[in-house]
Amino acid sequence: MKTQVKALVVGGGAVGTGIAYHLAKAGWDDVMLLERDELTSGSTWHAAGLLPYFNMSYATTHIHDYSIKFYKTLEEETGLNAGFAVVGNLRMAQTQERMDEYMLYASTAETCGVPYQWMTPDEIKAKWPLIRTEDLKGAIYHHTDGYINPADVTMAMAKGARQRGVMIERKWQADGFHWNGEAWEVTATKMVEKGGNLVPSDEQIVITAEHVVTASGNHAQRTAQMLGVKIPAIPVEHQFIVMDQDPELVKFRAEGNVEHPVIRDADAQSYVREERGGWILGVYEKHAPARFEYGVPDSFRADLFQLDLERIEDQYMAMNHRIPSCEECGLKDDFNGPICYTPDGNPLVGPAPGLRNMWLAEGFSFGITAAGGTGYYLAQLMVEGEAEIDMASLDPKRYGDWMTTEFAARKNEEAYEHVYILHHPDEERPACRPLRTSPAYDRQAARGAQFGWVNGWERPNYYAPEGFSDHDSRSFRRGGWWQYAVEEAKAIREGVGLIDATAFTKHLVKGPGATAFLDWFTCNKLPSVGRINLTYALTGAGTTRTEYTIVRLAQDEYYLVSAGAWTAYDSDYLRKAIEDKAPEFGYIECHDVTTQWGVFAIAGPKSRDVLREIVKDADPDTVLSNKRFPWLTMRNIELGMAPVRAIRVAYTGELGWELHHPIEMQNYLFDQLEKAGEKHGMKLVGARAQNWLRQEKSYRAFGTELGRDATPLEADLPRFVDLSKDFHGKAEMEATGIRAKCVTLLIDGPQDADPWGREVLYVGDDRTGRLTSGGYSVAFGKSIGMGYVKPEHAQVGQKLKVKMFDQLWEAEIVEDSPYDPRNERIRVDG
Repeated sequence: MKTQVKALVVGGGAVGTGIAYHLAKAGWDDVMLLERDELTSGSTWHAAGLLPYFNMSYATTHIHDYSIKFYKTLEEETGLNAGFAVVGNLRMAQTQERMDEYMLYASTAETCGVPYQWMTPDEIKAKWPLIRTEDLKGAIYHHTDGYINPADVTMAMAKGARQRGVMIERKWQADGFHWNGEAWEVTATKMVEKGGNLVPSDEQIVITAEHVVTASGNHAQRTAQMLGVKIPAIPVEHQFIVMDQDPELVKFRAEGNVEHPVIRDADAQSYVREERGGWILGVYEKHAPARFEYGVPDSFRADLFQLDLERIEDQYMAMNHRIPSCEECGLKDDFNGPICYTPDGNPLVGPAPGLRNMWLAEGFSFGITAAGGTGYYLAQLMVEGEAEIDMASLDPKRYGDWMTTEFAARKNEEAYEHVYILHHPDEERPACRPLRTSPAYDRQAARGAQFGWVNGWERPNYYAPEGFSDHDSRSFRRGGWWQYAVEEAKAIREGVGLIDATAFTKHLVKGPGATAFLDWFTCNKLPSVGRINLTYALTGAGTTRTEYTIVRLAQDEYYLVSAGAWTAYDSDYLRKAIEDKAPEFGYIECHDVTTQWGVFAIAGPKSRDVLREIVKDADPDTVLSNKRFPWLTMRNIELGMAPVRAIRVAYTGELGWELHHPIEMQNYLFDQLEKAGEKHGMKLVGARAQNWLRQEKSYRAFGTELGRDATPLEADLPRFVDLSKDFHGKAEMEATGIRAKCVTLLIDGPQDADPWGREVLYVGDDRTGRLTSGGYSVAFGKSIGMGYVKPEHAQVGQKLKVKMFDQLWEAEIVEDSPYDPRNERIRVDG
């Protein structure tokens, strides 16, 4: 057994074998996989093996698409049948709202080239007469997916990996990880059978690996403890039952009919597929408990839990309704096993926080569907430095150190029961909330704030009257909250509004090496003292890793502000880069000061008037003027008794300031601003109106227009890139060229809906790109969006079509910053 390898994969389920296979295929010829028991002995062995395309995430759709196509090639390569039954997937809708969900998903699927077709209830009945259809609105049908045998596909990938030189060692458990500065030293213990249990022996070895990937499935909490990191991957019970033969089904198939597709009755929280003349029923019910919060017991191997039929009684009865012929079928077998989940239902794939060359592939609730694609894209990350798609939405660092075991367990239970809940784009899930709140939370709640969740923070989405139900207002079209957001957006355009931006990520970078480091780390010129610049940190592939507003406080002291959803993600990349470059540039300090500073953004034509009411200065009439406080500068001012680091910038594109203040003074400052704003008609404004307003200014947002699949030049931001200097990723950015270009569109869409930023874009009959943001423009009185199109279609005036609700709607590319293109309103004096 080798003790020195290029890459060590820990975990021999479908995900682990998929990663090992693809690392070898990508060119690494020294890869080893360790499995503590037998291959597939974790969740893989009891998985139902479904391969659903359906996913609202752009990245995850690509992963599933790759897997489905890849699995079809395995038999030719390995000689092993992967057990792929390409029977299709029929996802039915009982309500129009469910059809709206499918139509939004379908437009997203088109952006990835995923095929689908629509079916009416009559078409379903004609093709599959055993299905009751009179209460259906319709269905979306994927004819290219189906289900697969989890053990067979895992063994096929394992054989393919071995053929490419991967060493697979079973009955070896990873018991310790030590980074020696250059490689990982992994202590592995030989596992032996004893009384039906798998126990450690006295035999141990140390394997030195340049890279380690953990794909430990249900054992993720043990992995987290050994690595000293937090991994919010905790299993939840998942039940499915196997029915005896259905005589009507047997007859249907004997007449020469093909196998039924996987039948998904989303409004009944269940799926059904054929199994040897009978049926399998799988459910995503309420009250399924999380298990193994603190680790899997040594005695638990390829085991199951006791079935809880009462918990799935409603779904069982719904199956009898949907397929009446199965009502008399007996129960043949049952499965209730642990399936790993994460708080948002997406896996954790990417570099581990704070560690070098340690990669996580944990928390796969749809592991069979994702295994092949995860292996493919993670191998790209490891071998080439970046994947061809933006993997940020799956990055383990989307959860910070504030995350706890209790949070993960309860949110994972919620994610499980929400698998078939309507996935509204404006959805807010209630579990474990409120958790992280700014001091003004109670004041905002008392004034009708309807909160959104951002990295654990509660942030106002909009404000509504007493008694308003955010839950009941959700829609795939314009929800009940829409008019309130319109009023808030108009307040900023016409008067003045106040936004809570406390969740912004904030870092302080200082020291003798800080200036040289940031000049290398970011692509724009650094600001002079007292000024700010918008800039970007790039990946090694030249794409956008982080967007920063940099405020220069002193010659070698900088205040960096970035997106609130990405604190740990940004902090990890920044700290590792500092660690790498400090020997070259000199001593650098980096402090995450996110929770030390609150932020209010005041914006609108009357914003200066409100601040003038409470600013304390020897000459209060001029302290906020263009002469003393120009656009894109920072000044330390006093608002009442609150010391404020004020930045003259506004994400809404109006005259405005960000008011960064000591967090402990937030309530005092809120009260001062609210009182001063009364006579000026100041309105409290939420994130949804702000999102619409920034699109009117073509302000890109990280996670939508900005990400690791596009360079700043493709985002059409050359004014923020200083090509006269050298910076990280510059050569790669220039070599990439312009594959697609970011544009702003005004859209003549339906009267009752706006785009969400997931829709496909066409020129004539040809797909040219996709929206990344969408909403409503109060300035233009119509829908607005931002997105990427082919370079040849990126000219101002280009006519496009946007797919919404299965129809194509007229759209036109407009100049960047269609509202106030000369920034006259932002720069106005007073």
